[in-house]
Amino acid sequence: MVAPKNNPPSSAAYVVDPRVRIGHVHLRVADLQRALRFYNGVLGLEVMQRYGDGAVFLSAGGYHHHIALNTWESLGGSPPAAGTTGLYHTAIVYPTRAALATALRRVLAAKIPLQGAADHGVSESIYLNDPDENGVELYCDKPKEKWPRAADGELEMYTRRLDLHELLSEAPEGSEMESGPRDL
Repeated sequence: MVAPKNNPPSSAAYVVDPRVRIGHVHLRVADLQRALRFYNGVLGLEVMQRYGDGAVFLSAGGYHHHIALNTWESLGGSPPAAGTTGLYHTAIVYPTRAALATALRRVLAAKIPLQGAADHGVSESIYLNDPDENGVELYCDKPKEKWPRAADGELEMYTRRLDLHELLSEAPEGSEMESGPRDL
């Protein structure tokens, strides 16, 4: 087996089963209700289960949980200092460009500042922070047959400007923020 150009060689020939996926992200937050206003109220993730006043599991589509929030070791805490290691961002993939546009419309209506937006060739992404300054990427993949490739077939992702006005034009009517979080 030949290692891809951009990856260091491995001593093992093992390749993980292609069905493996990230199951969920569990975040420490300072204020559970504030975090719920973002993840449930703005992004629309459904509350699946609560663990007292200290934790909640949220999902899309009825899965047991995609994102868990807790205050077990972080109640009232502050975000990590800049320049330290830790989570860069949690990426939430939307099934269509219209669904991403709806999410963007809701984020803007909630007056949450964007940290960036990009076309990566393989996906289109919106970057922001949650109330605890955890990075969040909202994105949708482009069809695999449209991914940019070099002459040798290797993937060639890039970062280019994403036209947010054009993206917003794809949001269905009535997708703006409703009053208040759901499921609280």
